[in-house]
Amino acid sequence: MLFGCTAWPAEFAARYRQAGYWSGQTLGDMLRERAVTVTERIAVVDDEHRLSYGEFDARVDGLVAGFRELGVLPRDRVVVQLPNIAAFLEVLFALFRLGAVPVLALPSHRSSEIRYFCEHSAASAYVIADTDLGFDYRTLAAEVTAAVPSLRHVIVCGEPDRFTALEELRRPPGTAPGPAPGDVALLLLSGGSTGLPKLIPRTHDDYLYNVRASAQVCRLGPHSTYLAALPVAHNFPLSSPGILGTLDAGGKVVLARRPAPDTVLPLIHAEQVTITAAVPPLAGVWLGAAAASGHDLSSLKILQVGGATLSTSLAQRIEPTFGCTLQQVFGMAEGLLCYTRLDDPDELRLATQGRPVSPDDEIRIVDDADQPVAPGTPGHLLARGPYTIRGYYKAEQHNVTAFTTDGFYRTGDIVRLTPEGYLVVEGRAKDQINRGGDKIPAQEVENHLLAHPAVAEAAVVAIPDEYLGERSCAFIVPRGPAPTPAELLRFVRQRGLAAFKVPDRVEIVEALPKTGVGKVSKNDLRAAVRQDIPTDTQNASPQHQDAR
Repeated sequence: MLFGCTAWPAEFAARYRQAGYWSGQTLGDMLRERAVTVTERIAVVDDEHRLSYGEFDARVDGLVAGFRELGVLPRDRVVVQLPNIAAFLEVLFALFRLGAVPVLALPSHRSSEIRYFCEHSAASAYVIADTDLGFDYRTLAAEVTAAVPSLRHVIVCGEPDRFTALEELRRPPGTAPGPAPGDVALLLLSGGSTGLPKLIPRTHDDYLYNVRASAQVCRLGPHSTYLAALPVAHNFPLSSPGILGTLDAGGKVVLARRPAPDTVLPLIHAEQVTITAAVPPLAGVWLGAAAASGHDLSSLKILQVGGATLSTSLAQRIEPTFGCTLQQVFGMAEGLLCYTRLDDPDELRLATQGRPVSPDDEIRIVDDADQPVAPGTPGHLLARGPYTIRGYYKAEQHNVTAFTTDGFYRTGDIVRLTPEGYLVVEGRAKDQINRGGDKIPAQEVENHLLAHPAVAEAAVVAIPDEYLGERSCAFIVPRGPAPTPAELLRFVRQRGLAAFKVPDRVEIVEALPKTGVGKVSKNDLRAAVRQDIPTDTQNASPQHQDAR
């Protein structure tokens, strides 16, 4: 196990192996097995490539040799920040096979997040695109390498500038020992509520089980074509069952560079896509465009929707419009995954977020004192199982509160259990905004705002939004003359905050409401902003600006 990670207790690991959940195979070996059995079948399609399993596997092997020659060693951490292109998968599987540990960053992350990922993981390498959506990642890489001593290599897909071109790494395949199935395969990002994201260690054993159990629920097979429209560094399109589940089943993965309807709908038609995934706002956009698109979407059998709460009204429109089955997905990169089943009755598919994927998923729904709630009563969701982590990477202090003493993960979700054993998500207990599936830790944004010399206090809360589910609102108490909302937004952008974390709205107030113990009362702030008048902030005289 990688230093800084928490292993499953021995008795649980033995149980999961005996039950067959942990197969003793690595993710790199899984691809090798498919390349042997379905060599000529198309594995990966993007804007520039159409790779068979045999070709894809050979390209992966060539990168393994190149990374090794560059000096990337087993257990080295490598931050990977690439868009939806075939190179993402080639790099990912090359690192799996080498035994190095990819840290998956989103294309939208900027210097604040990337520097933290590199520092916290002591990354030795950073893999980027040259440019994407007008942003030059080489400039970002130059800034980060100057600040992080451990970062020895920057590898660029495209024009490398002063760094190393990814294409230059390709070498004739060699042979070398690979990782063990119990080793950490990758580090995913949490959607946590405190500060910057935590890093989530997933082993080959647990992640491959996560993938295979999900693929079984979705009935994936060699006939399946999965369209990855969401950013592929997200756990949802990567492994639920996503890209990895499709490759394990011998199917075809199609990578959409953009999630817009004018990209996605033609790809469904042209590639005969059978399954894809969206967050609720994106599903709504696709629905609005589908009827008038003129594209034949009849190949689509499953539209998965997850990442945020799906309204019943939107859910009811999906199947008639697309002629496919809606599958609601609820889960987290830390582990627990719940799916509605394809043959569930309408009332479960449309109005619940599914049931756990594994027979050995253990869940508890408890009150604030960790006592079980009555059946059907909302409570805090706790989870434990064969693919739910036992601790975040290098976060010993945080793990004390994030996990119970007997190993249950505190998800931060408020849920209730139906008589059928399905979960309905009622909200969040953690101080986090879910902006259309992008998780924003309130404290992280507050810390950036507090760095402004004219800000004395800052509080960031979620506000309801019909399209995204939630947007963010920042309440600011100035120190002296108040900065303008526009000045504050410009300030946090210049500090390298990802665009989706920049507050949607700013309220300048004289004081923040406090609880009886002197903490900021975010419940009062949420109530005030819902009324569109920030009253009860101790006689505040607000000014506000909608930022987007």
